[in-house]
Amino acid sequence: MAPKAATAAGAPVATAAAKATAASFAALAAGFDYLDASSIEQVRQAYRFADEAHLGQLRSNGEPYITHPIAVAAQCAQWNLDAQALMAALLHDVMEDCGVAKSELIERFGAPVAELVDGLTKLDRLHFTTREESQAESFRKMLLAMARDVRVILIKLADRSHNMRTLSDVPREKWGRTARETLDIYAPIAHRLGLNVTYRELQDLSLRHLSPWRYEILTKALFKARSRTRDLLQKVQHQVELSFAAEGMNMRLAGREKSLFSIYEKMKQKHLSFAQVTDIYGFRVIVPQPLDCYTALGILHQLYKPVPGKFKDHIAIAKLNGYQSLHTTVVGPAGVSVEFQLRTEAMDVVSESGVAAHWLYKTKSGEENAATADRLGTQWLQSLLDIQQETRDAAEFWDHVKVDLFSDAVYVFTPKSRIMTLARGATVVDFAYAIHSKIGDRTVAAKVNGEAVPLRTVLKNGDVVEVITAKVSEPNPGWLAFVQSGRARSKIRQHLKTQAHTESQGLGETLLTHALRAEGIEELPPVNASTQAGWDKLLRFTGNKNLPELFTEIGLGRRIASIVAKRLATLLIESGVKPNPLLLTRERYGAQEQPMQGAVTLDGSENTSVKYATCCRPIPGEAIVGYLGRGEGLMVHSADCAVVKRLQHKDAERFTAVEWSEELQRSFETGIVVTVTNGKGVLARVAAALAAAEVDINHVNMGDEEGQDTTDLRFVISVRDRSHLELALQKLQRIPAVLSAVRAKPASNGN
Repeated sequence: MAPKAATAAGAPVATAAAKATAASFAALAAGFDYLDASSIEQVRQAYRFADEAHLGQLRSNGEPYITHPIAVAAQCAQWNLDAQALMAALLHDVMEDCGVAKSELIERFGAPVAELVDGLTKLDRLHFTTREESQAESFRKMLLAMARDVRVILIKLADRSHNMRTLSDVPREKWGRTARETLDIYAPIAHRLGLNVTYRELQDLSLRHLSPWRYEILTKALFKARSRTRDLLQKVQHQVELSFAAEGMNMRLAGREKSLFSIYEKMKQKHLSFAQVTDIYGFRVIVPQPLDCYTALGILHQLYKPVPGKFKDHIAIAKLNGYQSLHTTVVGPAGVSVEFQLRTEAMDVVSESGVAAHWLYKTKSGEENAATADRLGTQWLQSLLDIQQETRDAAEFWDHVKVDLFSDAVYVFTPKSRIMTLARGATVVDFAYAIHSKIGDRTVAAKVNGEAVPLRTVLKNGDVVEVITAKVSEPNPGWLAFVQSGRARSKIRQHLKTQAHTESQGLGETLLTHALRAEGIEELPPVNASTQAGWDKLLRFTGNKNLPELFTEIGLGRRIASIVAKRLATLLIESGVKPNPLLLTRERYGAQEQPMQGAVTLDGSENTSVKYATCCRPIPGEAIVGYLGRGEGLMVHSADCAVVKRLQHKDAERFTAVEWSEELQRSFETGIVVTVTNGKGVLARVAAALAAAEVDINHVNMGDEEGQDTTDLRFVISVRDRSHLELALQKLQRIPAVLSAVRAKPASNGN
């Protein structure tokens, strides 16, 4: 029994020794061989400060808390991050958990380190939830912190990696949320930045904690498959090494195994069993120069027959995250397919470390490749800042970014043979905005491979795209229905918002002028030194910063023009302006002795500032009224619309007089109902009659009255005015199969 007792007694001692080693600076410093002595000393000072700050704190597994910052710093050291990043990794929890002030960090370690720690602290406070709004705001803050200094997200990814490795130590009820958050947010960011080792590890650890049973089953199956294929893989390795040696070519051969998560996803998406997944194992051939990759490809294809359609050249056209490699699948011994990836040492660094290769290049290959590495991911990071400048709404920001984050890539060419990398599914408009926002704004037409195509055309690999622009062209709101990139979407929305803002401002000024006429004052006073005091008083009354903002709020319906006009009239009267009695009488009272205001004239050119209600679809020639919805601008209804009658009871002050212009700029939509007897070719005859009346059909609903003798055809058509509509209805009524043709009645429920 004595030996067992000794073993039992020795176990805590061994555990304590392991914990002490994990918490020591010596184990961490072993990975600092790329740093100079002064940098190592700076990191040592940060370690001492963090160790003292976290003294007495323990992690869930009972280890001293300092083991976590050390593990994070060790991961950063594997990426060869600089001393400032390592110091921030060690200190990343001291502000949040230990109450250390940012000013103290600035004093002890300098402003750059303090800023990194502050950025990480803000990220640590973010808690992603399933609620879209909260997730969007959190994601927005994290991406902007990353865009300002990519080291923030590198340290955060190292932090998340260690937390996932030790997730089994925390209560099981926390596994799901943390693993799902990692899979949805952090793993895609790691992939987008080219951190493929971290990306695969985060995916596998997420699967392990989201589906423990499946993870264990796959682990056992993979272990058995590894045993079965060991001899085959050794044979392939031996044959490849002999072939390269015979050609006198230097190379390094490394094995590659598909991650558990990738195997699981492939099985799920393609409904395969584990035995049907054929690309679990492969090899990487590492050669000195890019040209050697193509030579090595020839050697492999002489040794084994390539599988048709399984060759990809990611050297000539790199992936979005900077990944470069040749991929080929060959038929190896016993007819087993084997994948090979051919790359240089530098490409291998980038494939595993992505944006972190910036520091690896500097330390391993000098400055020669630093510029290339520095560009990895920077285009995407810069686009985040561009989108943020134009998009203040967090949910909209998330909508723009997630398309770029979770997309594959397509590679196209400009007419001058410049390669452009776009998201999978990108259209001609996405291409135009990728070149420059002004090119996108002014796009009117395009050619793909020399042939004219619609702007919504989806681009394919290898397409040569030419964009045709015009100085007077502007973005079309319809583009939002098909553009794919976050950049294009944000640019279009920003332009439309600016346009709507300008139009709302003009409408608001017109409404206020008309309302002021009802108070007996002909026009708005000019803004000059003598009137500035009065305008300032009005702005204090409304709470607006300036007149354009006030006009915009009136145009959007957020303020009532008549109320603002009454206050403005009072201020003008106090300053000595006298109302015109004749104007006051003419404007305020009409034939029915009802209060009135000068009417807003509509000709159809108002764009986004004026909308025509779909409940009644008003057209020229009939009486109309305008309703200023809260934040919606001016909504025009037919005077007999049921929705109007209901609104007049509760929101009478929001109605304003509107009238049709004598010169209209476009046609207007309205609805008609055509009741027909069922028969062959009836719809075609109805459509032909509408075309003969020069009416455009915008939408048709045929209903679902199967087996009935009659059917109601509901059309949305465009007409010039009421007379044009009557002409169209008369032509329809002459068709023998048409029982009736009438205008659709305004809905009573507002739909």
